[in-house]
Amino acid sequence: MNFLRNYLDKIKPNFEPEGRLSAFRSLFEGLESFLFVPNTTSKSGVHIHDANDSKRAMSIVVIALMPCLLFGMYNVGYQHFLSAGEVTSLFQTFLFGAIAVLPAIIVAYIVGLGIEFTVAQWKGEEIQEGFLVTGIMIPLIVPIDTPLWMIAIATAFAVIFAKEVFGGTGYNIWNVALIARAFLFFAYPSKMSGETVFIRTGEQVVDGFSGATPLGQIGTASHAIQVTDTMGNNLSQFDMFLGLIPGSIGETSKLCIFIGAVILLVTGIANWRTMLSVFVGGIATALIFNLIGTTPSMLVSPLDHILLGGFTFGAVFMATDPVTSCRTNNGKYIFGFLVGMFAILIRILNPGYPEGMMLSILLINSFAPLIDYLVVEVNIKKRLKRI
Repeated sequence: MNFLRNYLDKIKPNFEPEGRLSAFRSLFEGLESFLFVPNTTSKSGVHIHDANDSKRAMSIVVIALMPCLLFGMYNVGYQHFLSAGEVTSLFQTFLFGAIAVLPAIIVAYIVGLGIEFTVAQWKGEEIQEGFLVTGIMIPLIVPIDTPLWMIAIATAFAVIFAKEVFGGTGYNIWNVALIARAFLFFAYPSKMSGETVFIRTGEQVVDGFSGATPLGQIGTASHAIQVTDTMGNNLSQFDMFLGLIPGSIGETSKLCIFIGAVILLVTGIANWRTMLSVFVGGIATALIFNLIGTTPSMLVSPLDHILLGGFTFGAVFMATDPVTSCRTNNGKYIFGFLVGMFAILIRILNPGYPEGMMLSILLINSFAPLIDYLVVEVNIKKRLKRI
C-alpha cells in the first residue's frame, strides 16, 4: 500500500488546477479518497472525529447487500432451469445467474458514476460516495430481463433529475434507486410486469409454465388461491423466506435481507426506529383488512405480506435511507409506520399494481421534511410550556 500511496502522491500534481490533467481532477480525488483516508482531515480544534464517514457508511451498505446479490444470482439461474425443466449443479445455476446479473450492475455503475464524475468536474467539487449504493441497488430491484439500455436510461434519469438537480448526494428528496425503478415502471410497463419478466426463460419453456410472481397471482385472483412456483407447485412460507420464488433479483430472499439488516443495525448505519415502524405499520394494516376483507388480497396474512414482494427489502434498505427519510427520532416512527401502511394499502386496493412498496416509499419521502418540521414544532411548544 505504501507503493500505491507514493505513486498517487507522485502523479497528483498533474491533476491540480494548473496540471496537464486538471480536467480529471475530480476523478483522481474520488479514486484517492476511496483508497485512502484524505490527508486534509482536521486533527485538532472543536471538530468531532468519527471513523464512520460517508465512504465507510456506503461501503457497509454495499457489504450488507452482498447476501441478497449473491442469492439473487443463484435464484435467477434456479428459476431459469426450473422453467426449462433442467437439473443442474449449484455452480452452474449460480454461474448462469451471475452472467445475467453482472452486466446490469456494470451498466448502472458506468452510467451513474460517469454522470457524477462529469457534474463534479464541471462544478469543481469532490465526487460523493452515494452512488456506490445506488449503483448496486438499481439492478437488484428491477426484473432480470430488463434490457441494458433501459437500465442505462433509467439510471441517467434518476441521477440527473432526482439527485444532481437538487445539489447531489445528501440533498435529494427521493430515493434515487426507486426513482429509476419508477421511471421504468411508468415508461416501459410491459418490461416491468407480466408473466415472464422476472424469469430469464430463454427459448426453453415447458408446457404449463407461468412466471407470475406470488403477489401477481394474488392480485389477479377472483378467489382465495395457493400461490405456486413457475411449474405450478405450491409455495410454502419457508420457500418464500428462503427466496426460491420469482421476483426482482434482490428482494426474494428474506433470510439474506435479515442478514443485511443485522449488519446495518450492528454497525449503526440504519436506524432501528424506521425499520421497526415499517413492519408495525404494514402488519397493523394487514390485520385490519383481514378482519373486514372479502377479496383474496384483503385476506393475505401479515406474515405473507412480509415474505412476498419487496416489502422487507424496502423496509431494510430503502426506507432507512438517512437522506430521504426523517431525521428526528419521533419522525422516524411516523415515517416508517406510514411507509408500511401505504405499502399494504396500495397492494390491496390497486389490483393493477400488486407490489406497493416503491410508490409508498416515494410518497412518504415527499412528506419527510414536513413530518420533521411538525415534530420539532411540537417539541418547541412543549418546552415553551415548561418555561
